[in-house]
Amino acid sequence: MQSAESAELRVQSAEIKSYRDLIVWQKAMDLVDAVYALSRTFPRYEDHRLSGQVTRAVVSVAANIAEGQARSTRKDFANFLMMAKGSLNETETLLLVAVRQQYFRDGDASPALALIDEISRMLTTLRRRLLGRNQE
Repeated sequence: MQSAESAELRVQSAEIKSYRDLIVWQKAMDLVDAVYALSRTFPRYEDHRLSGQVTRAVVSVAANIAEGQARSTRKDFANFLMMAKGSLNETETLLLVAVRQQYFRDGDASPALALIDEISRMLTTLRRRLLGRNQE
């Protein structure tokens, strides 16, 4: 797996032409795939409850990164990264609820939870880079 610092270096050294060039967005899309796969194991009665909520939250992570990258200022982009981080924390919480409800085992959620941790660090690093090292 790639660290947040190495992702930051790639952002510095490569020209970003699109949000799709951002490694953090690519990892957020990987998380979308992982969460959708997990949500398919939820009981049918959760289709319009927890399942719908967790899939909306995880999609919001990638969508906020993409929307923020399209904004005209670094500050706007940084604000969208914070919204992405909020959605990321919501996704994590909802997955933990599913584990507690025994919709799947904790081990089944481990890859997604590890990816959440990695994306969280990457969002923090990118936000700090956009605003300058002293701001958060």
